[in-house]
Amino acid sequence: MRLELTKRSAPSRLMTYLSPLIGLSLALIAGAIMFSFLGKPPLGALYAYFIEPISEMWSVHELLIKAAPLILMGAGLCVCYQSNNWNIGAEGQMIMGGMAGSILPVMFPEFSGPFVLPLMLVMGVLGGMAYGFVPALLKTKFKTNEILTSLMLVYIAQLFLDWTVRGPWRNPQGLNFPETRRFDDFARLPEMFPADGRANFGIVIAIVVALLIWVLMSKTMKGFQVKVIGASPRAAKFAGFDAQKMVFFAFILAGATAGLAGIVEVAGATGQLLPTISPGYGFTAIIVAFLGRINPIGAIIAGLVLALTLLGGDAAQISLGVSDKVARVFQGLILFFVLACDTLILYRIRLVGSKILQKGAA
Repeated sequence: MRLELTKRSAPSRLMTYLSPLIGLSLALIAGAIMFSFLGKPPLGALYAYFIEPISEMWSVHELLIKAAPLILMGAGLCVCYQSNNWNIGAEGQMIMGGMAGSILPVMFPEFSGPFVLPLMLVMGVLGGMAYGFVPALLKTKFKTNEILTSLMLVYIAQLFLDWTVRGPWRNPQGLNFPETRRFDDFARLPEMFPADGRANFGIVIAIVVALLIWVLMSKTMKGFQVKVIGASPRAAKFAGFDAQKMVFFAFILAGATAGLAGIVEVAGATGQLLPTISPGYGFTAIIVAFLGRINPIGAIIAGLVLALTLLGGDAAQISLGVSDKVARVFQGLILFFVLACDTLILYRIRLVGSKILQKGAA
């Protein structure tokens, strides 16, 4: 006996729209059960996760800071996943973008002026694009699995960042701490409301980029090619669409958004390079893409939700005394239930008997 998934002929349109809400609701129930097993009050834990982080204005600013890189990378990954290219290395592309964008303020601090920040953003984009190009090249030329190559490149980027910050880029006036020199004001993203908190214009950049990618995907021929190649490679071949070029396009675009997220994070919230510039934003962005139904507009909403869970995880550590691993488990529950609901809406589960049993019965 085995379980088999068969595609539904006419999935419910209403259930398709309600699927993310149902998945989130089931994740909340599962999360409450998990916290009860941990000996924590379920309602208090959910309050710490979803209400406490936005109860004060300063925490709303922190929410926007965390949401910006998630939205940027989630929107870029939507293009990859819709084209059936499984980029798991946005974390590494973000790191390399942050490093490339930091070359000017770290190595040439004497250059100062209003042109510095735009150049940093462009260099961050180029750094992410270059790092995204590598798994695309390996996939098209050597038929390597992009999941493995993009993931392994993350660890190379992390180690390279750590070596650079502790070695050639270490601040000579930093009392031997592993960090670069602080960026000057011309190399920092300006804050939106300096009097109320430290949220910067990174969130504005993220939303604008996500909207531009939505326009690309829904209103242009290139977006149509992405969808056709992802849905039916054979039909795309008959239509004359180049699947190999699409691999490069998807990875380079996702790398560009990840690189932009890296320099937004470094020039915004951090203000310098540290051994770790991301608490796993690149991996969380995968959840953002799927929670947003692989749609750049959905990625904006999903990015805010996942940023809320990141803040909630920090609040839960303080309020409930749980580890940061609990926050990651809770994020995994959200992804599991959302994907499970999508699967059950599109497919029907059947119990199929084996051929040996069927012959015996005959």
